[in-house]
Amino acid sequence: MKKSLSLGLSLALLATTAIPAFAHEDHKDYHVRNAMSDKHKQIESVEFSSMKAPSTVEDMVKTYSNASVKIKYKDGSVKETPLKYNQLFLSKDKIVKNKGEMIPAGTPIDANGDPIVDKSVPDKPSYFISDAPDSNSMITIGGKTYLISHYEYDSMNNAGQSVYGLPASMTLTQVDRNKKTGELTVNNAKKIDFSNVNGLWTPCNGSTTDWGTHLGSEEYEPDARAFEDPTSSSYKDVTSFAQYYFHDKSKANPYFYGWIPEISVDKKGDASVVKHYSTGRFSHEVMQVMPDEKTALFGDDGGNTMMFMYVADKKKDFSAGTLYAAKFNQTSKENGGAGDLKWMKLGHATDDEIKAIIDKGTKFSDIFDTASKPTAGYTAVKTNSSKDVEYLKVKPGMEKAAAFLESRRYGAILGATSEFNKMEGVAVNKKDKKAYVAISYENGSMEKQDGSVQDDIQLPARESGATFQLNLGDGQNDKNGNKIDSGYVPASMNGLIVGEDLSAPDAYGNTANPDKIANPDNLSFSDDLNTLFIGEDSALHTNNFVWAYNVKTKKLSRILSVPVGAEATGLRADDDVKDSRYILSNFQHPGEDLDGKQITAVDKKKLEDAMKKGLGIQQTGGVGYISGLPSGKIAPSQQWAHDDHNEK
Repeated sequence: MKKSLSLGLSLALLATTAIPAFAHEDHKDYHVRNAMSDKHKQIESVEFSSMKAPSTVEDMVKTYSNASVKIKYKDGSVKETPLKYNQLFLSKDKIVKNKGEMIPAGTPIDANGDPIVDKSVPDKPSYFISDAPDSNSMITIGGKTYLISHYEYDSMNNAGQSVYGLPASMTLTQVDRNKKTGELTVNNAKKIDFSNVNGLWTPCNGSTTDWGTHLGSEEYEPDARAFEDPTSSSYKDVTSFAQYYFHDKSKANPYFYGWIPEISVDKKGDASVVKHYSTGRFSHEVMQVMPDEKTALFGDDGGNTMMFMYVADKKKDFSAGTLYAAKFNQTSKENGGAGDLKWMKLGHATDDEIKAIIDKGTKFSDIFDTASKPTAGYTAVKTNSSKDVEYLKVKPGMEKAAAFLESRRYGAILGATSEFNKMEGVAVNKKDKKAYVAISYENGSMEKQDGSVQDDIQLPARESGATFQLNLGDGQNDKNGNKIDSGYVPASMNGLIVGEDLSAPDAYGNTANPDKIANPDNLSFSDDLNTLFIGEDSALHTNNFVWAYNVKTKKLSRILSVPVGAEATGLRADDDVKDSRYILSNFQHPGEDLDGKQITAVDKKKLEDAMKKGLGIQQTGGVGYISGLPSGKIAPSQQWAHDDHNEK
């Protein structure tokens, strides 16, 4: 029997305007009538009631919420609204109009705009369909609302083989909103053209800017050093990409990928793309902009990764700026760990400068000299770029190329910490001047190492990971004593929410406590609810969940379960979309690794059969949102006053 949690979100309002409750699409007439009758009421508090983890085959194979929101009004009345998951579409659904043909939402297109064909079964060619929808941004332009969605990769081809080097894609979907209920429906959709930036490589998480653009990502950048060896997997992946995308292997270049693409939508509903080369090249999980609209923090996914910060020259413009990397000084091993941060300037550049370096055909061997063993004048580094310790020296005059094309390797040479593991989502709490970062797995490079390279992080292994709080400040200098032009520089970090590993699987196959977060990934923060929403990417939980954590009350609530084996992705708390509130949430690769689970609580064969008959095993992913939340924008000054009262 799993413990039911409750999340109290005490939100007192002295509002002068009405904030009606969101009318849930179930029992529409009832809720619409009640919303109308409540529209002049003022909200005193909101509380999430947690759902239990799924316990039946029926629940384990679906995406659903049994959580609810209890709204208490200042007149003493109380109303409880159920949360519900609303699926907009599956990645296999033919909603995209492309050159006069309707194609699946998750199908990638090549440089000519044609769907990319899976020919792994020669007599049955068909379009590739990604089973991995990820980041969402909801943007309103010219009175119309659009959803930008990532398709991170395709797990398997039609022959059942793993797929590597396949170009990725994004979809722009216009959605209509029911004015009474807030329900969203698909109007039309189209693929976003990345041909002007050489295609799109593994887009993972992303973020929405305050000025209405989408910041995407390119994760697991190909290793440019290994690419120079034609027998390497890096060479095979990049040339495969070039063949699929350009139909020309000679156009393969690893430095085309590993960047932040920014997508803008115009009033005609057309999307345009730029890649920001001045923000550095590494395994971009997400780029989160701070409230000053010029400072950004990143997730760098993988083992032996690095914490980066970018400070743009101008607000709302990431075409030029300064890139920094963090040095971690550990201060505690408790509760996930803690440490102070010191920032090292890697360099300043413009997008045009770095693009010019790429376009002239610069290779890794043009940037670095290498040695095969410890050698005077060479620095030993261990980064995610290579599985081995490398001995590197930057060639004269190539510092800028090193800083922006090989940001992690160059940062490690300067002494920045390259020992973070699975650094995933980033979110910002504007009022409290905090940021949050998910470290999905605290193991490997975050444990004590053998001493052959720098070893700043030495934490106990925690397979289930932790979510960290970053404490932001002003007036900070970099390691060389120069002032950093930002009021949002992380000065320290500490574990906020930690998982709990189990010594043996439970009856559902979980190897981490299902009533605590395991392997946090996507993060999104709601300022007026004081709530950090957290999505899981965990093999330790048989079903992954979306959670809500109140940063004031420190209470946690499970609010969504996704299908067995699936990852919860695309998480975004949208607090004010035409007076409605949504939590965007996707799932990807359902059924993955199910065969390796030790499950006795339900019939495992029936569970597998139910997955195959329903969504299929790694056949498709879903794009949708959670509804049932109270609508309307909460006045910050009134909320903060109540929070101060609570803290006293």
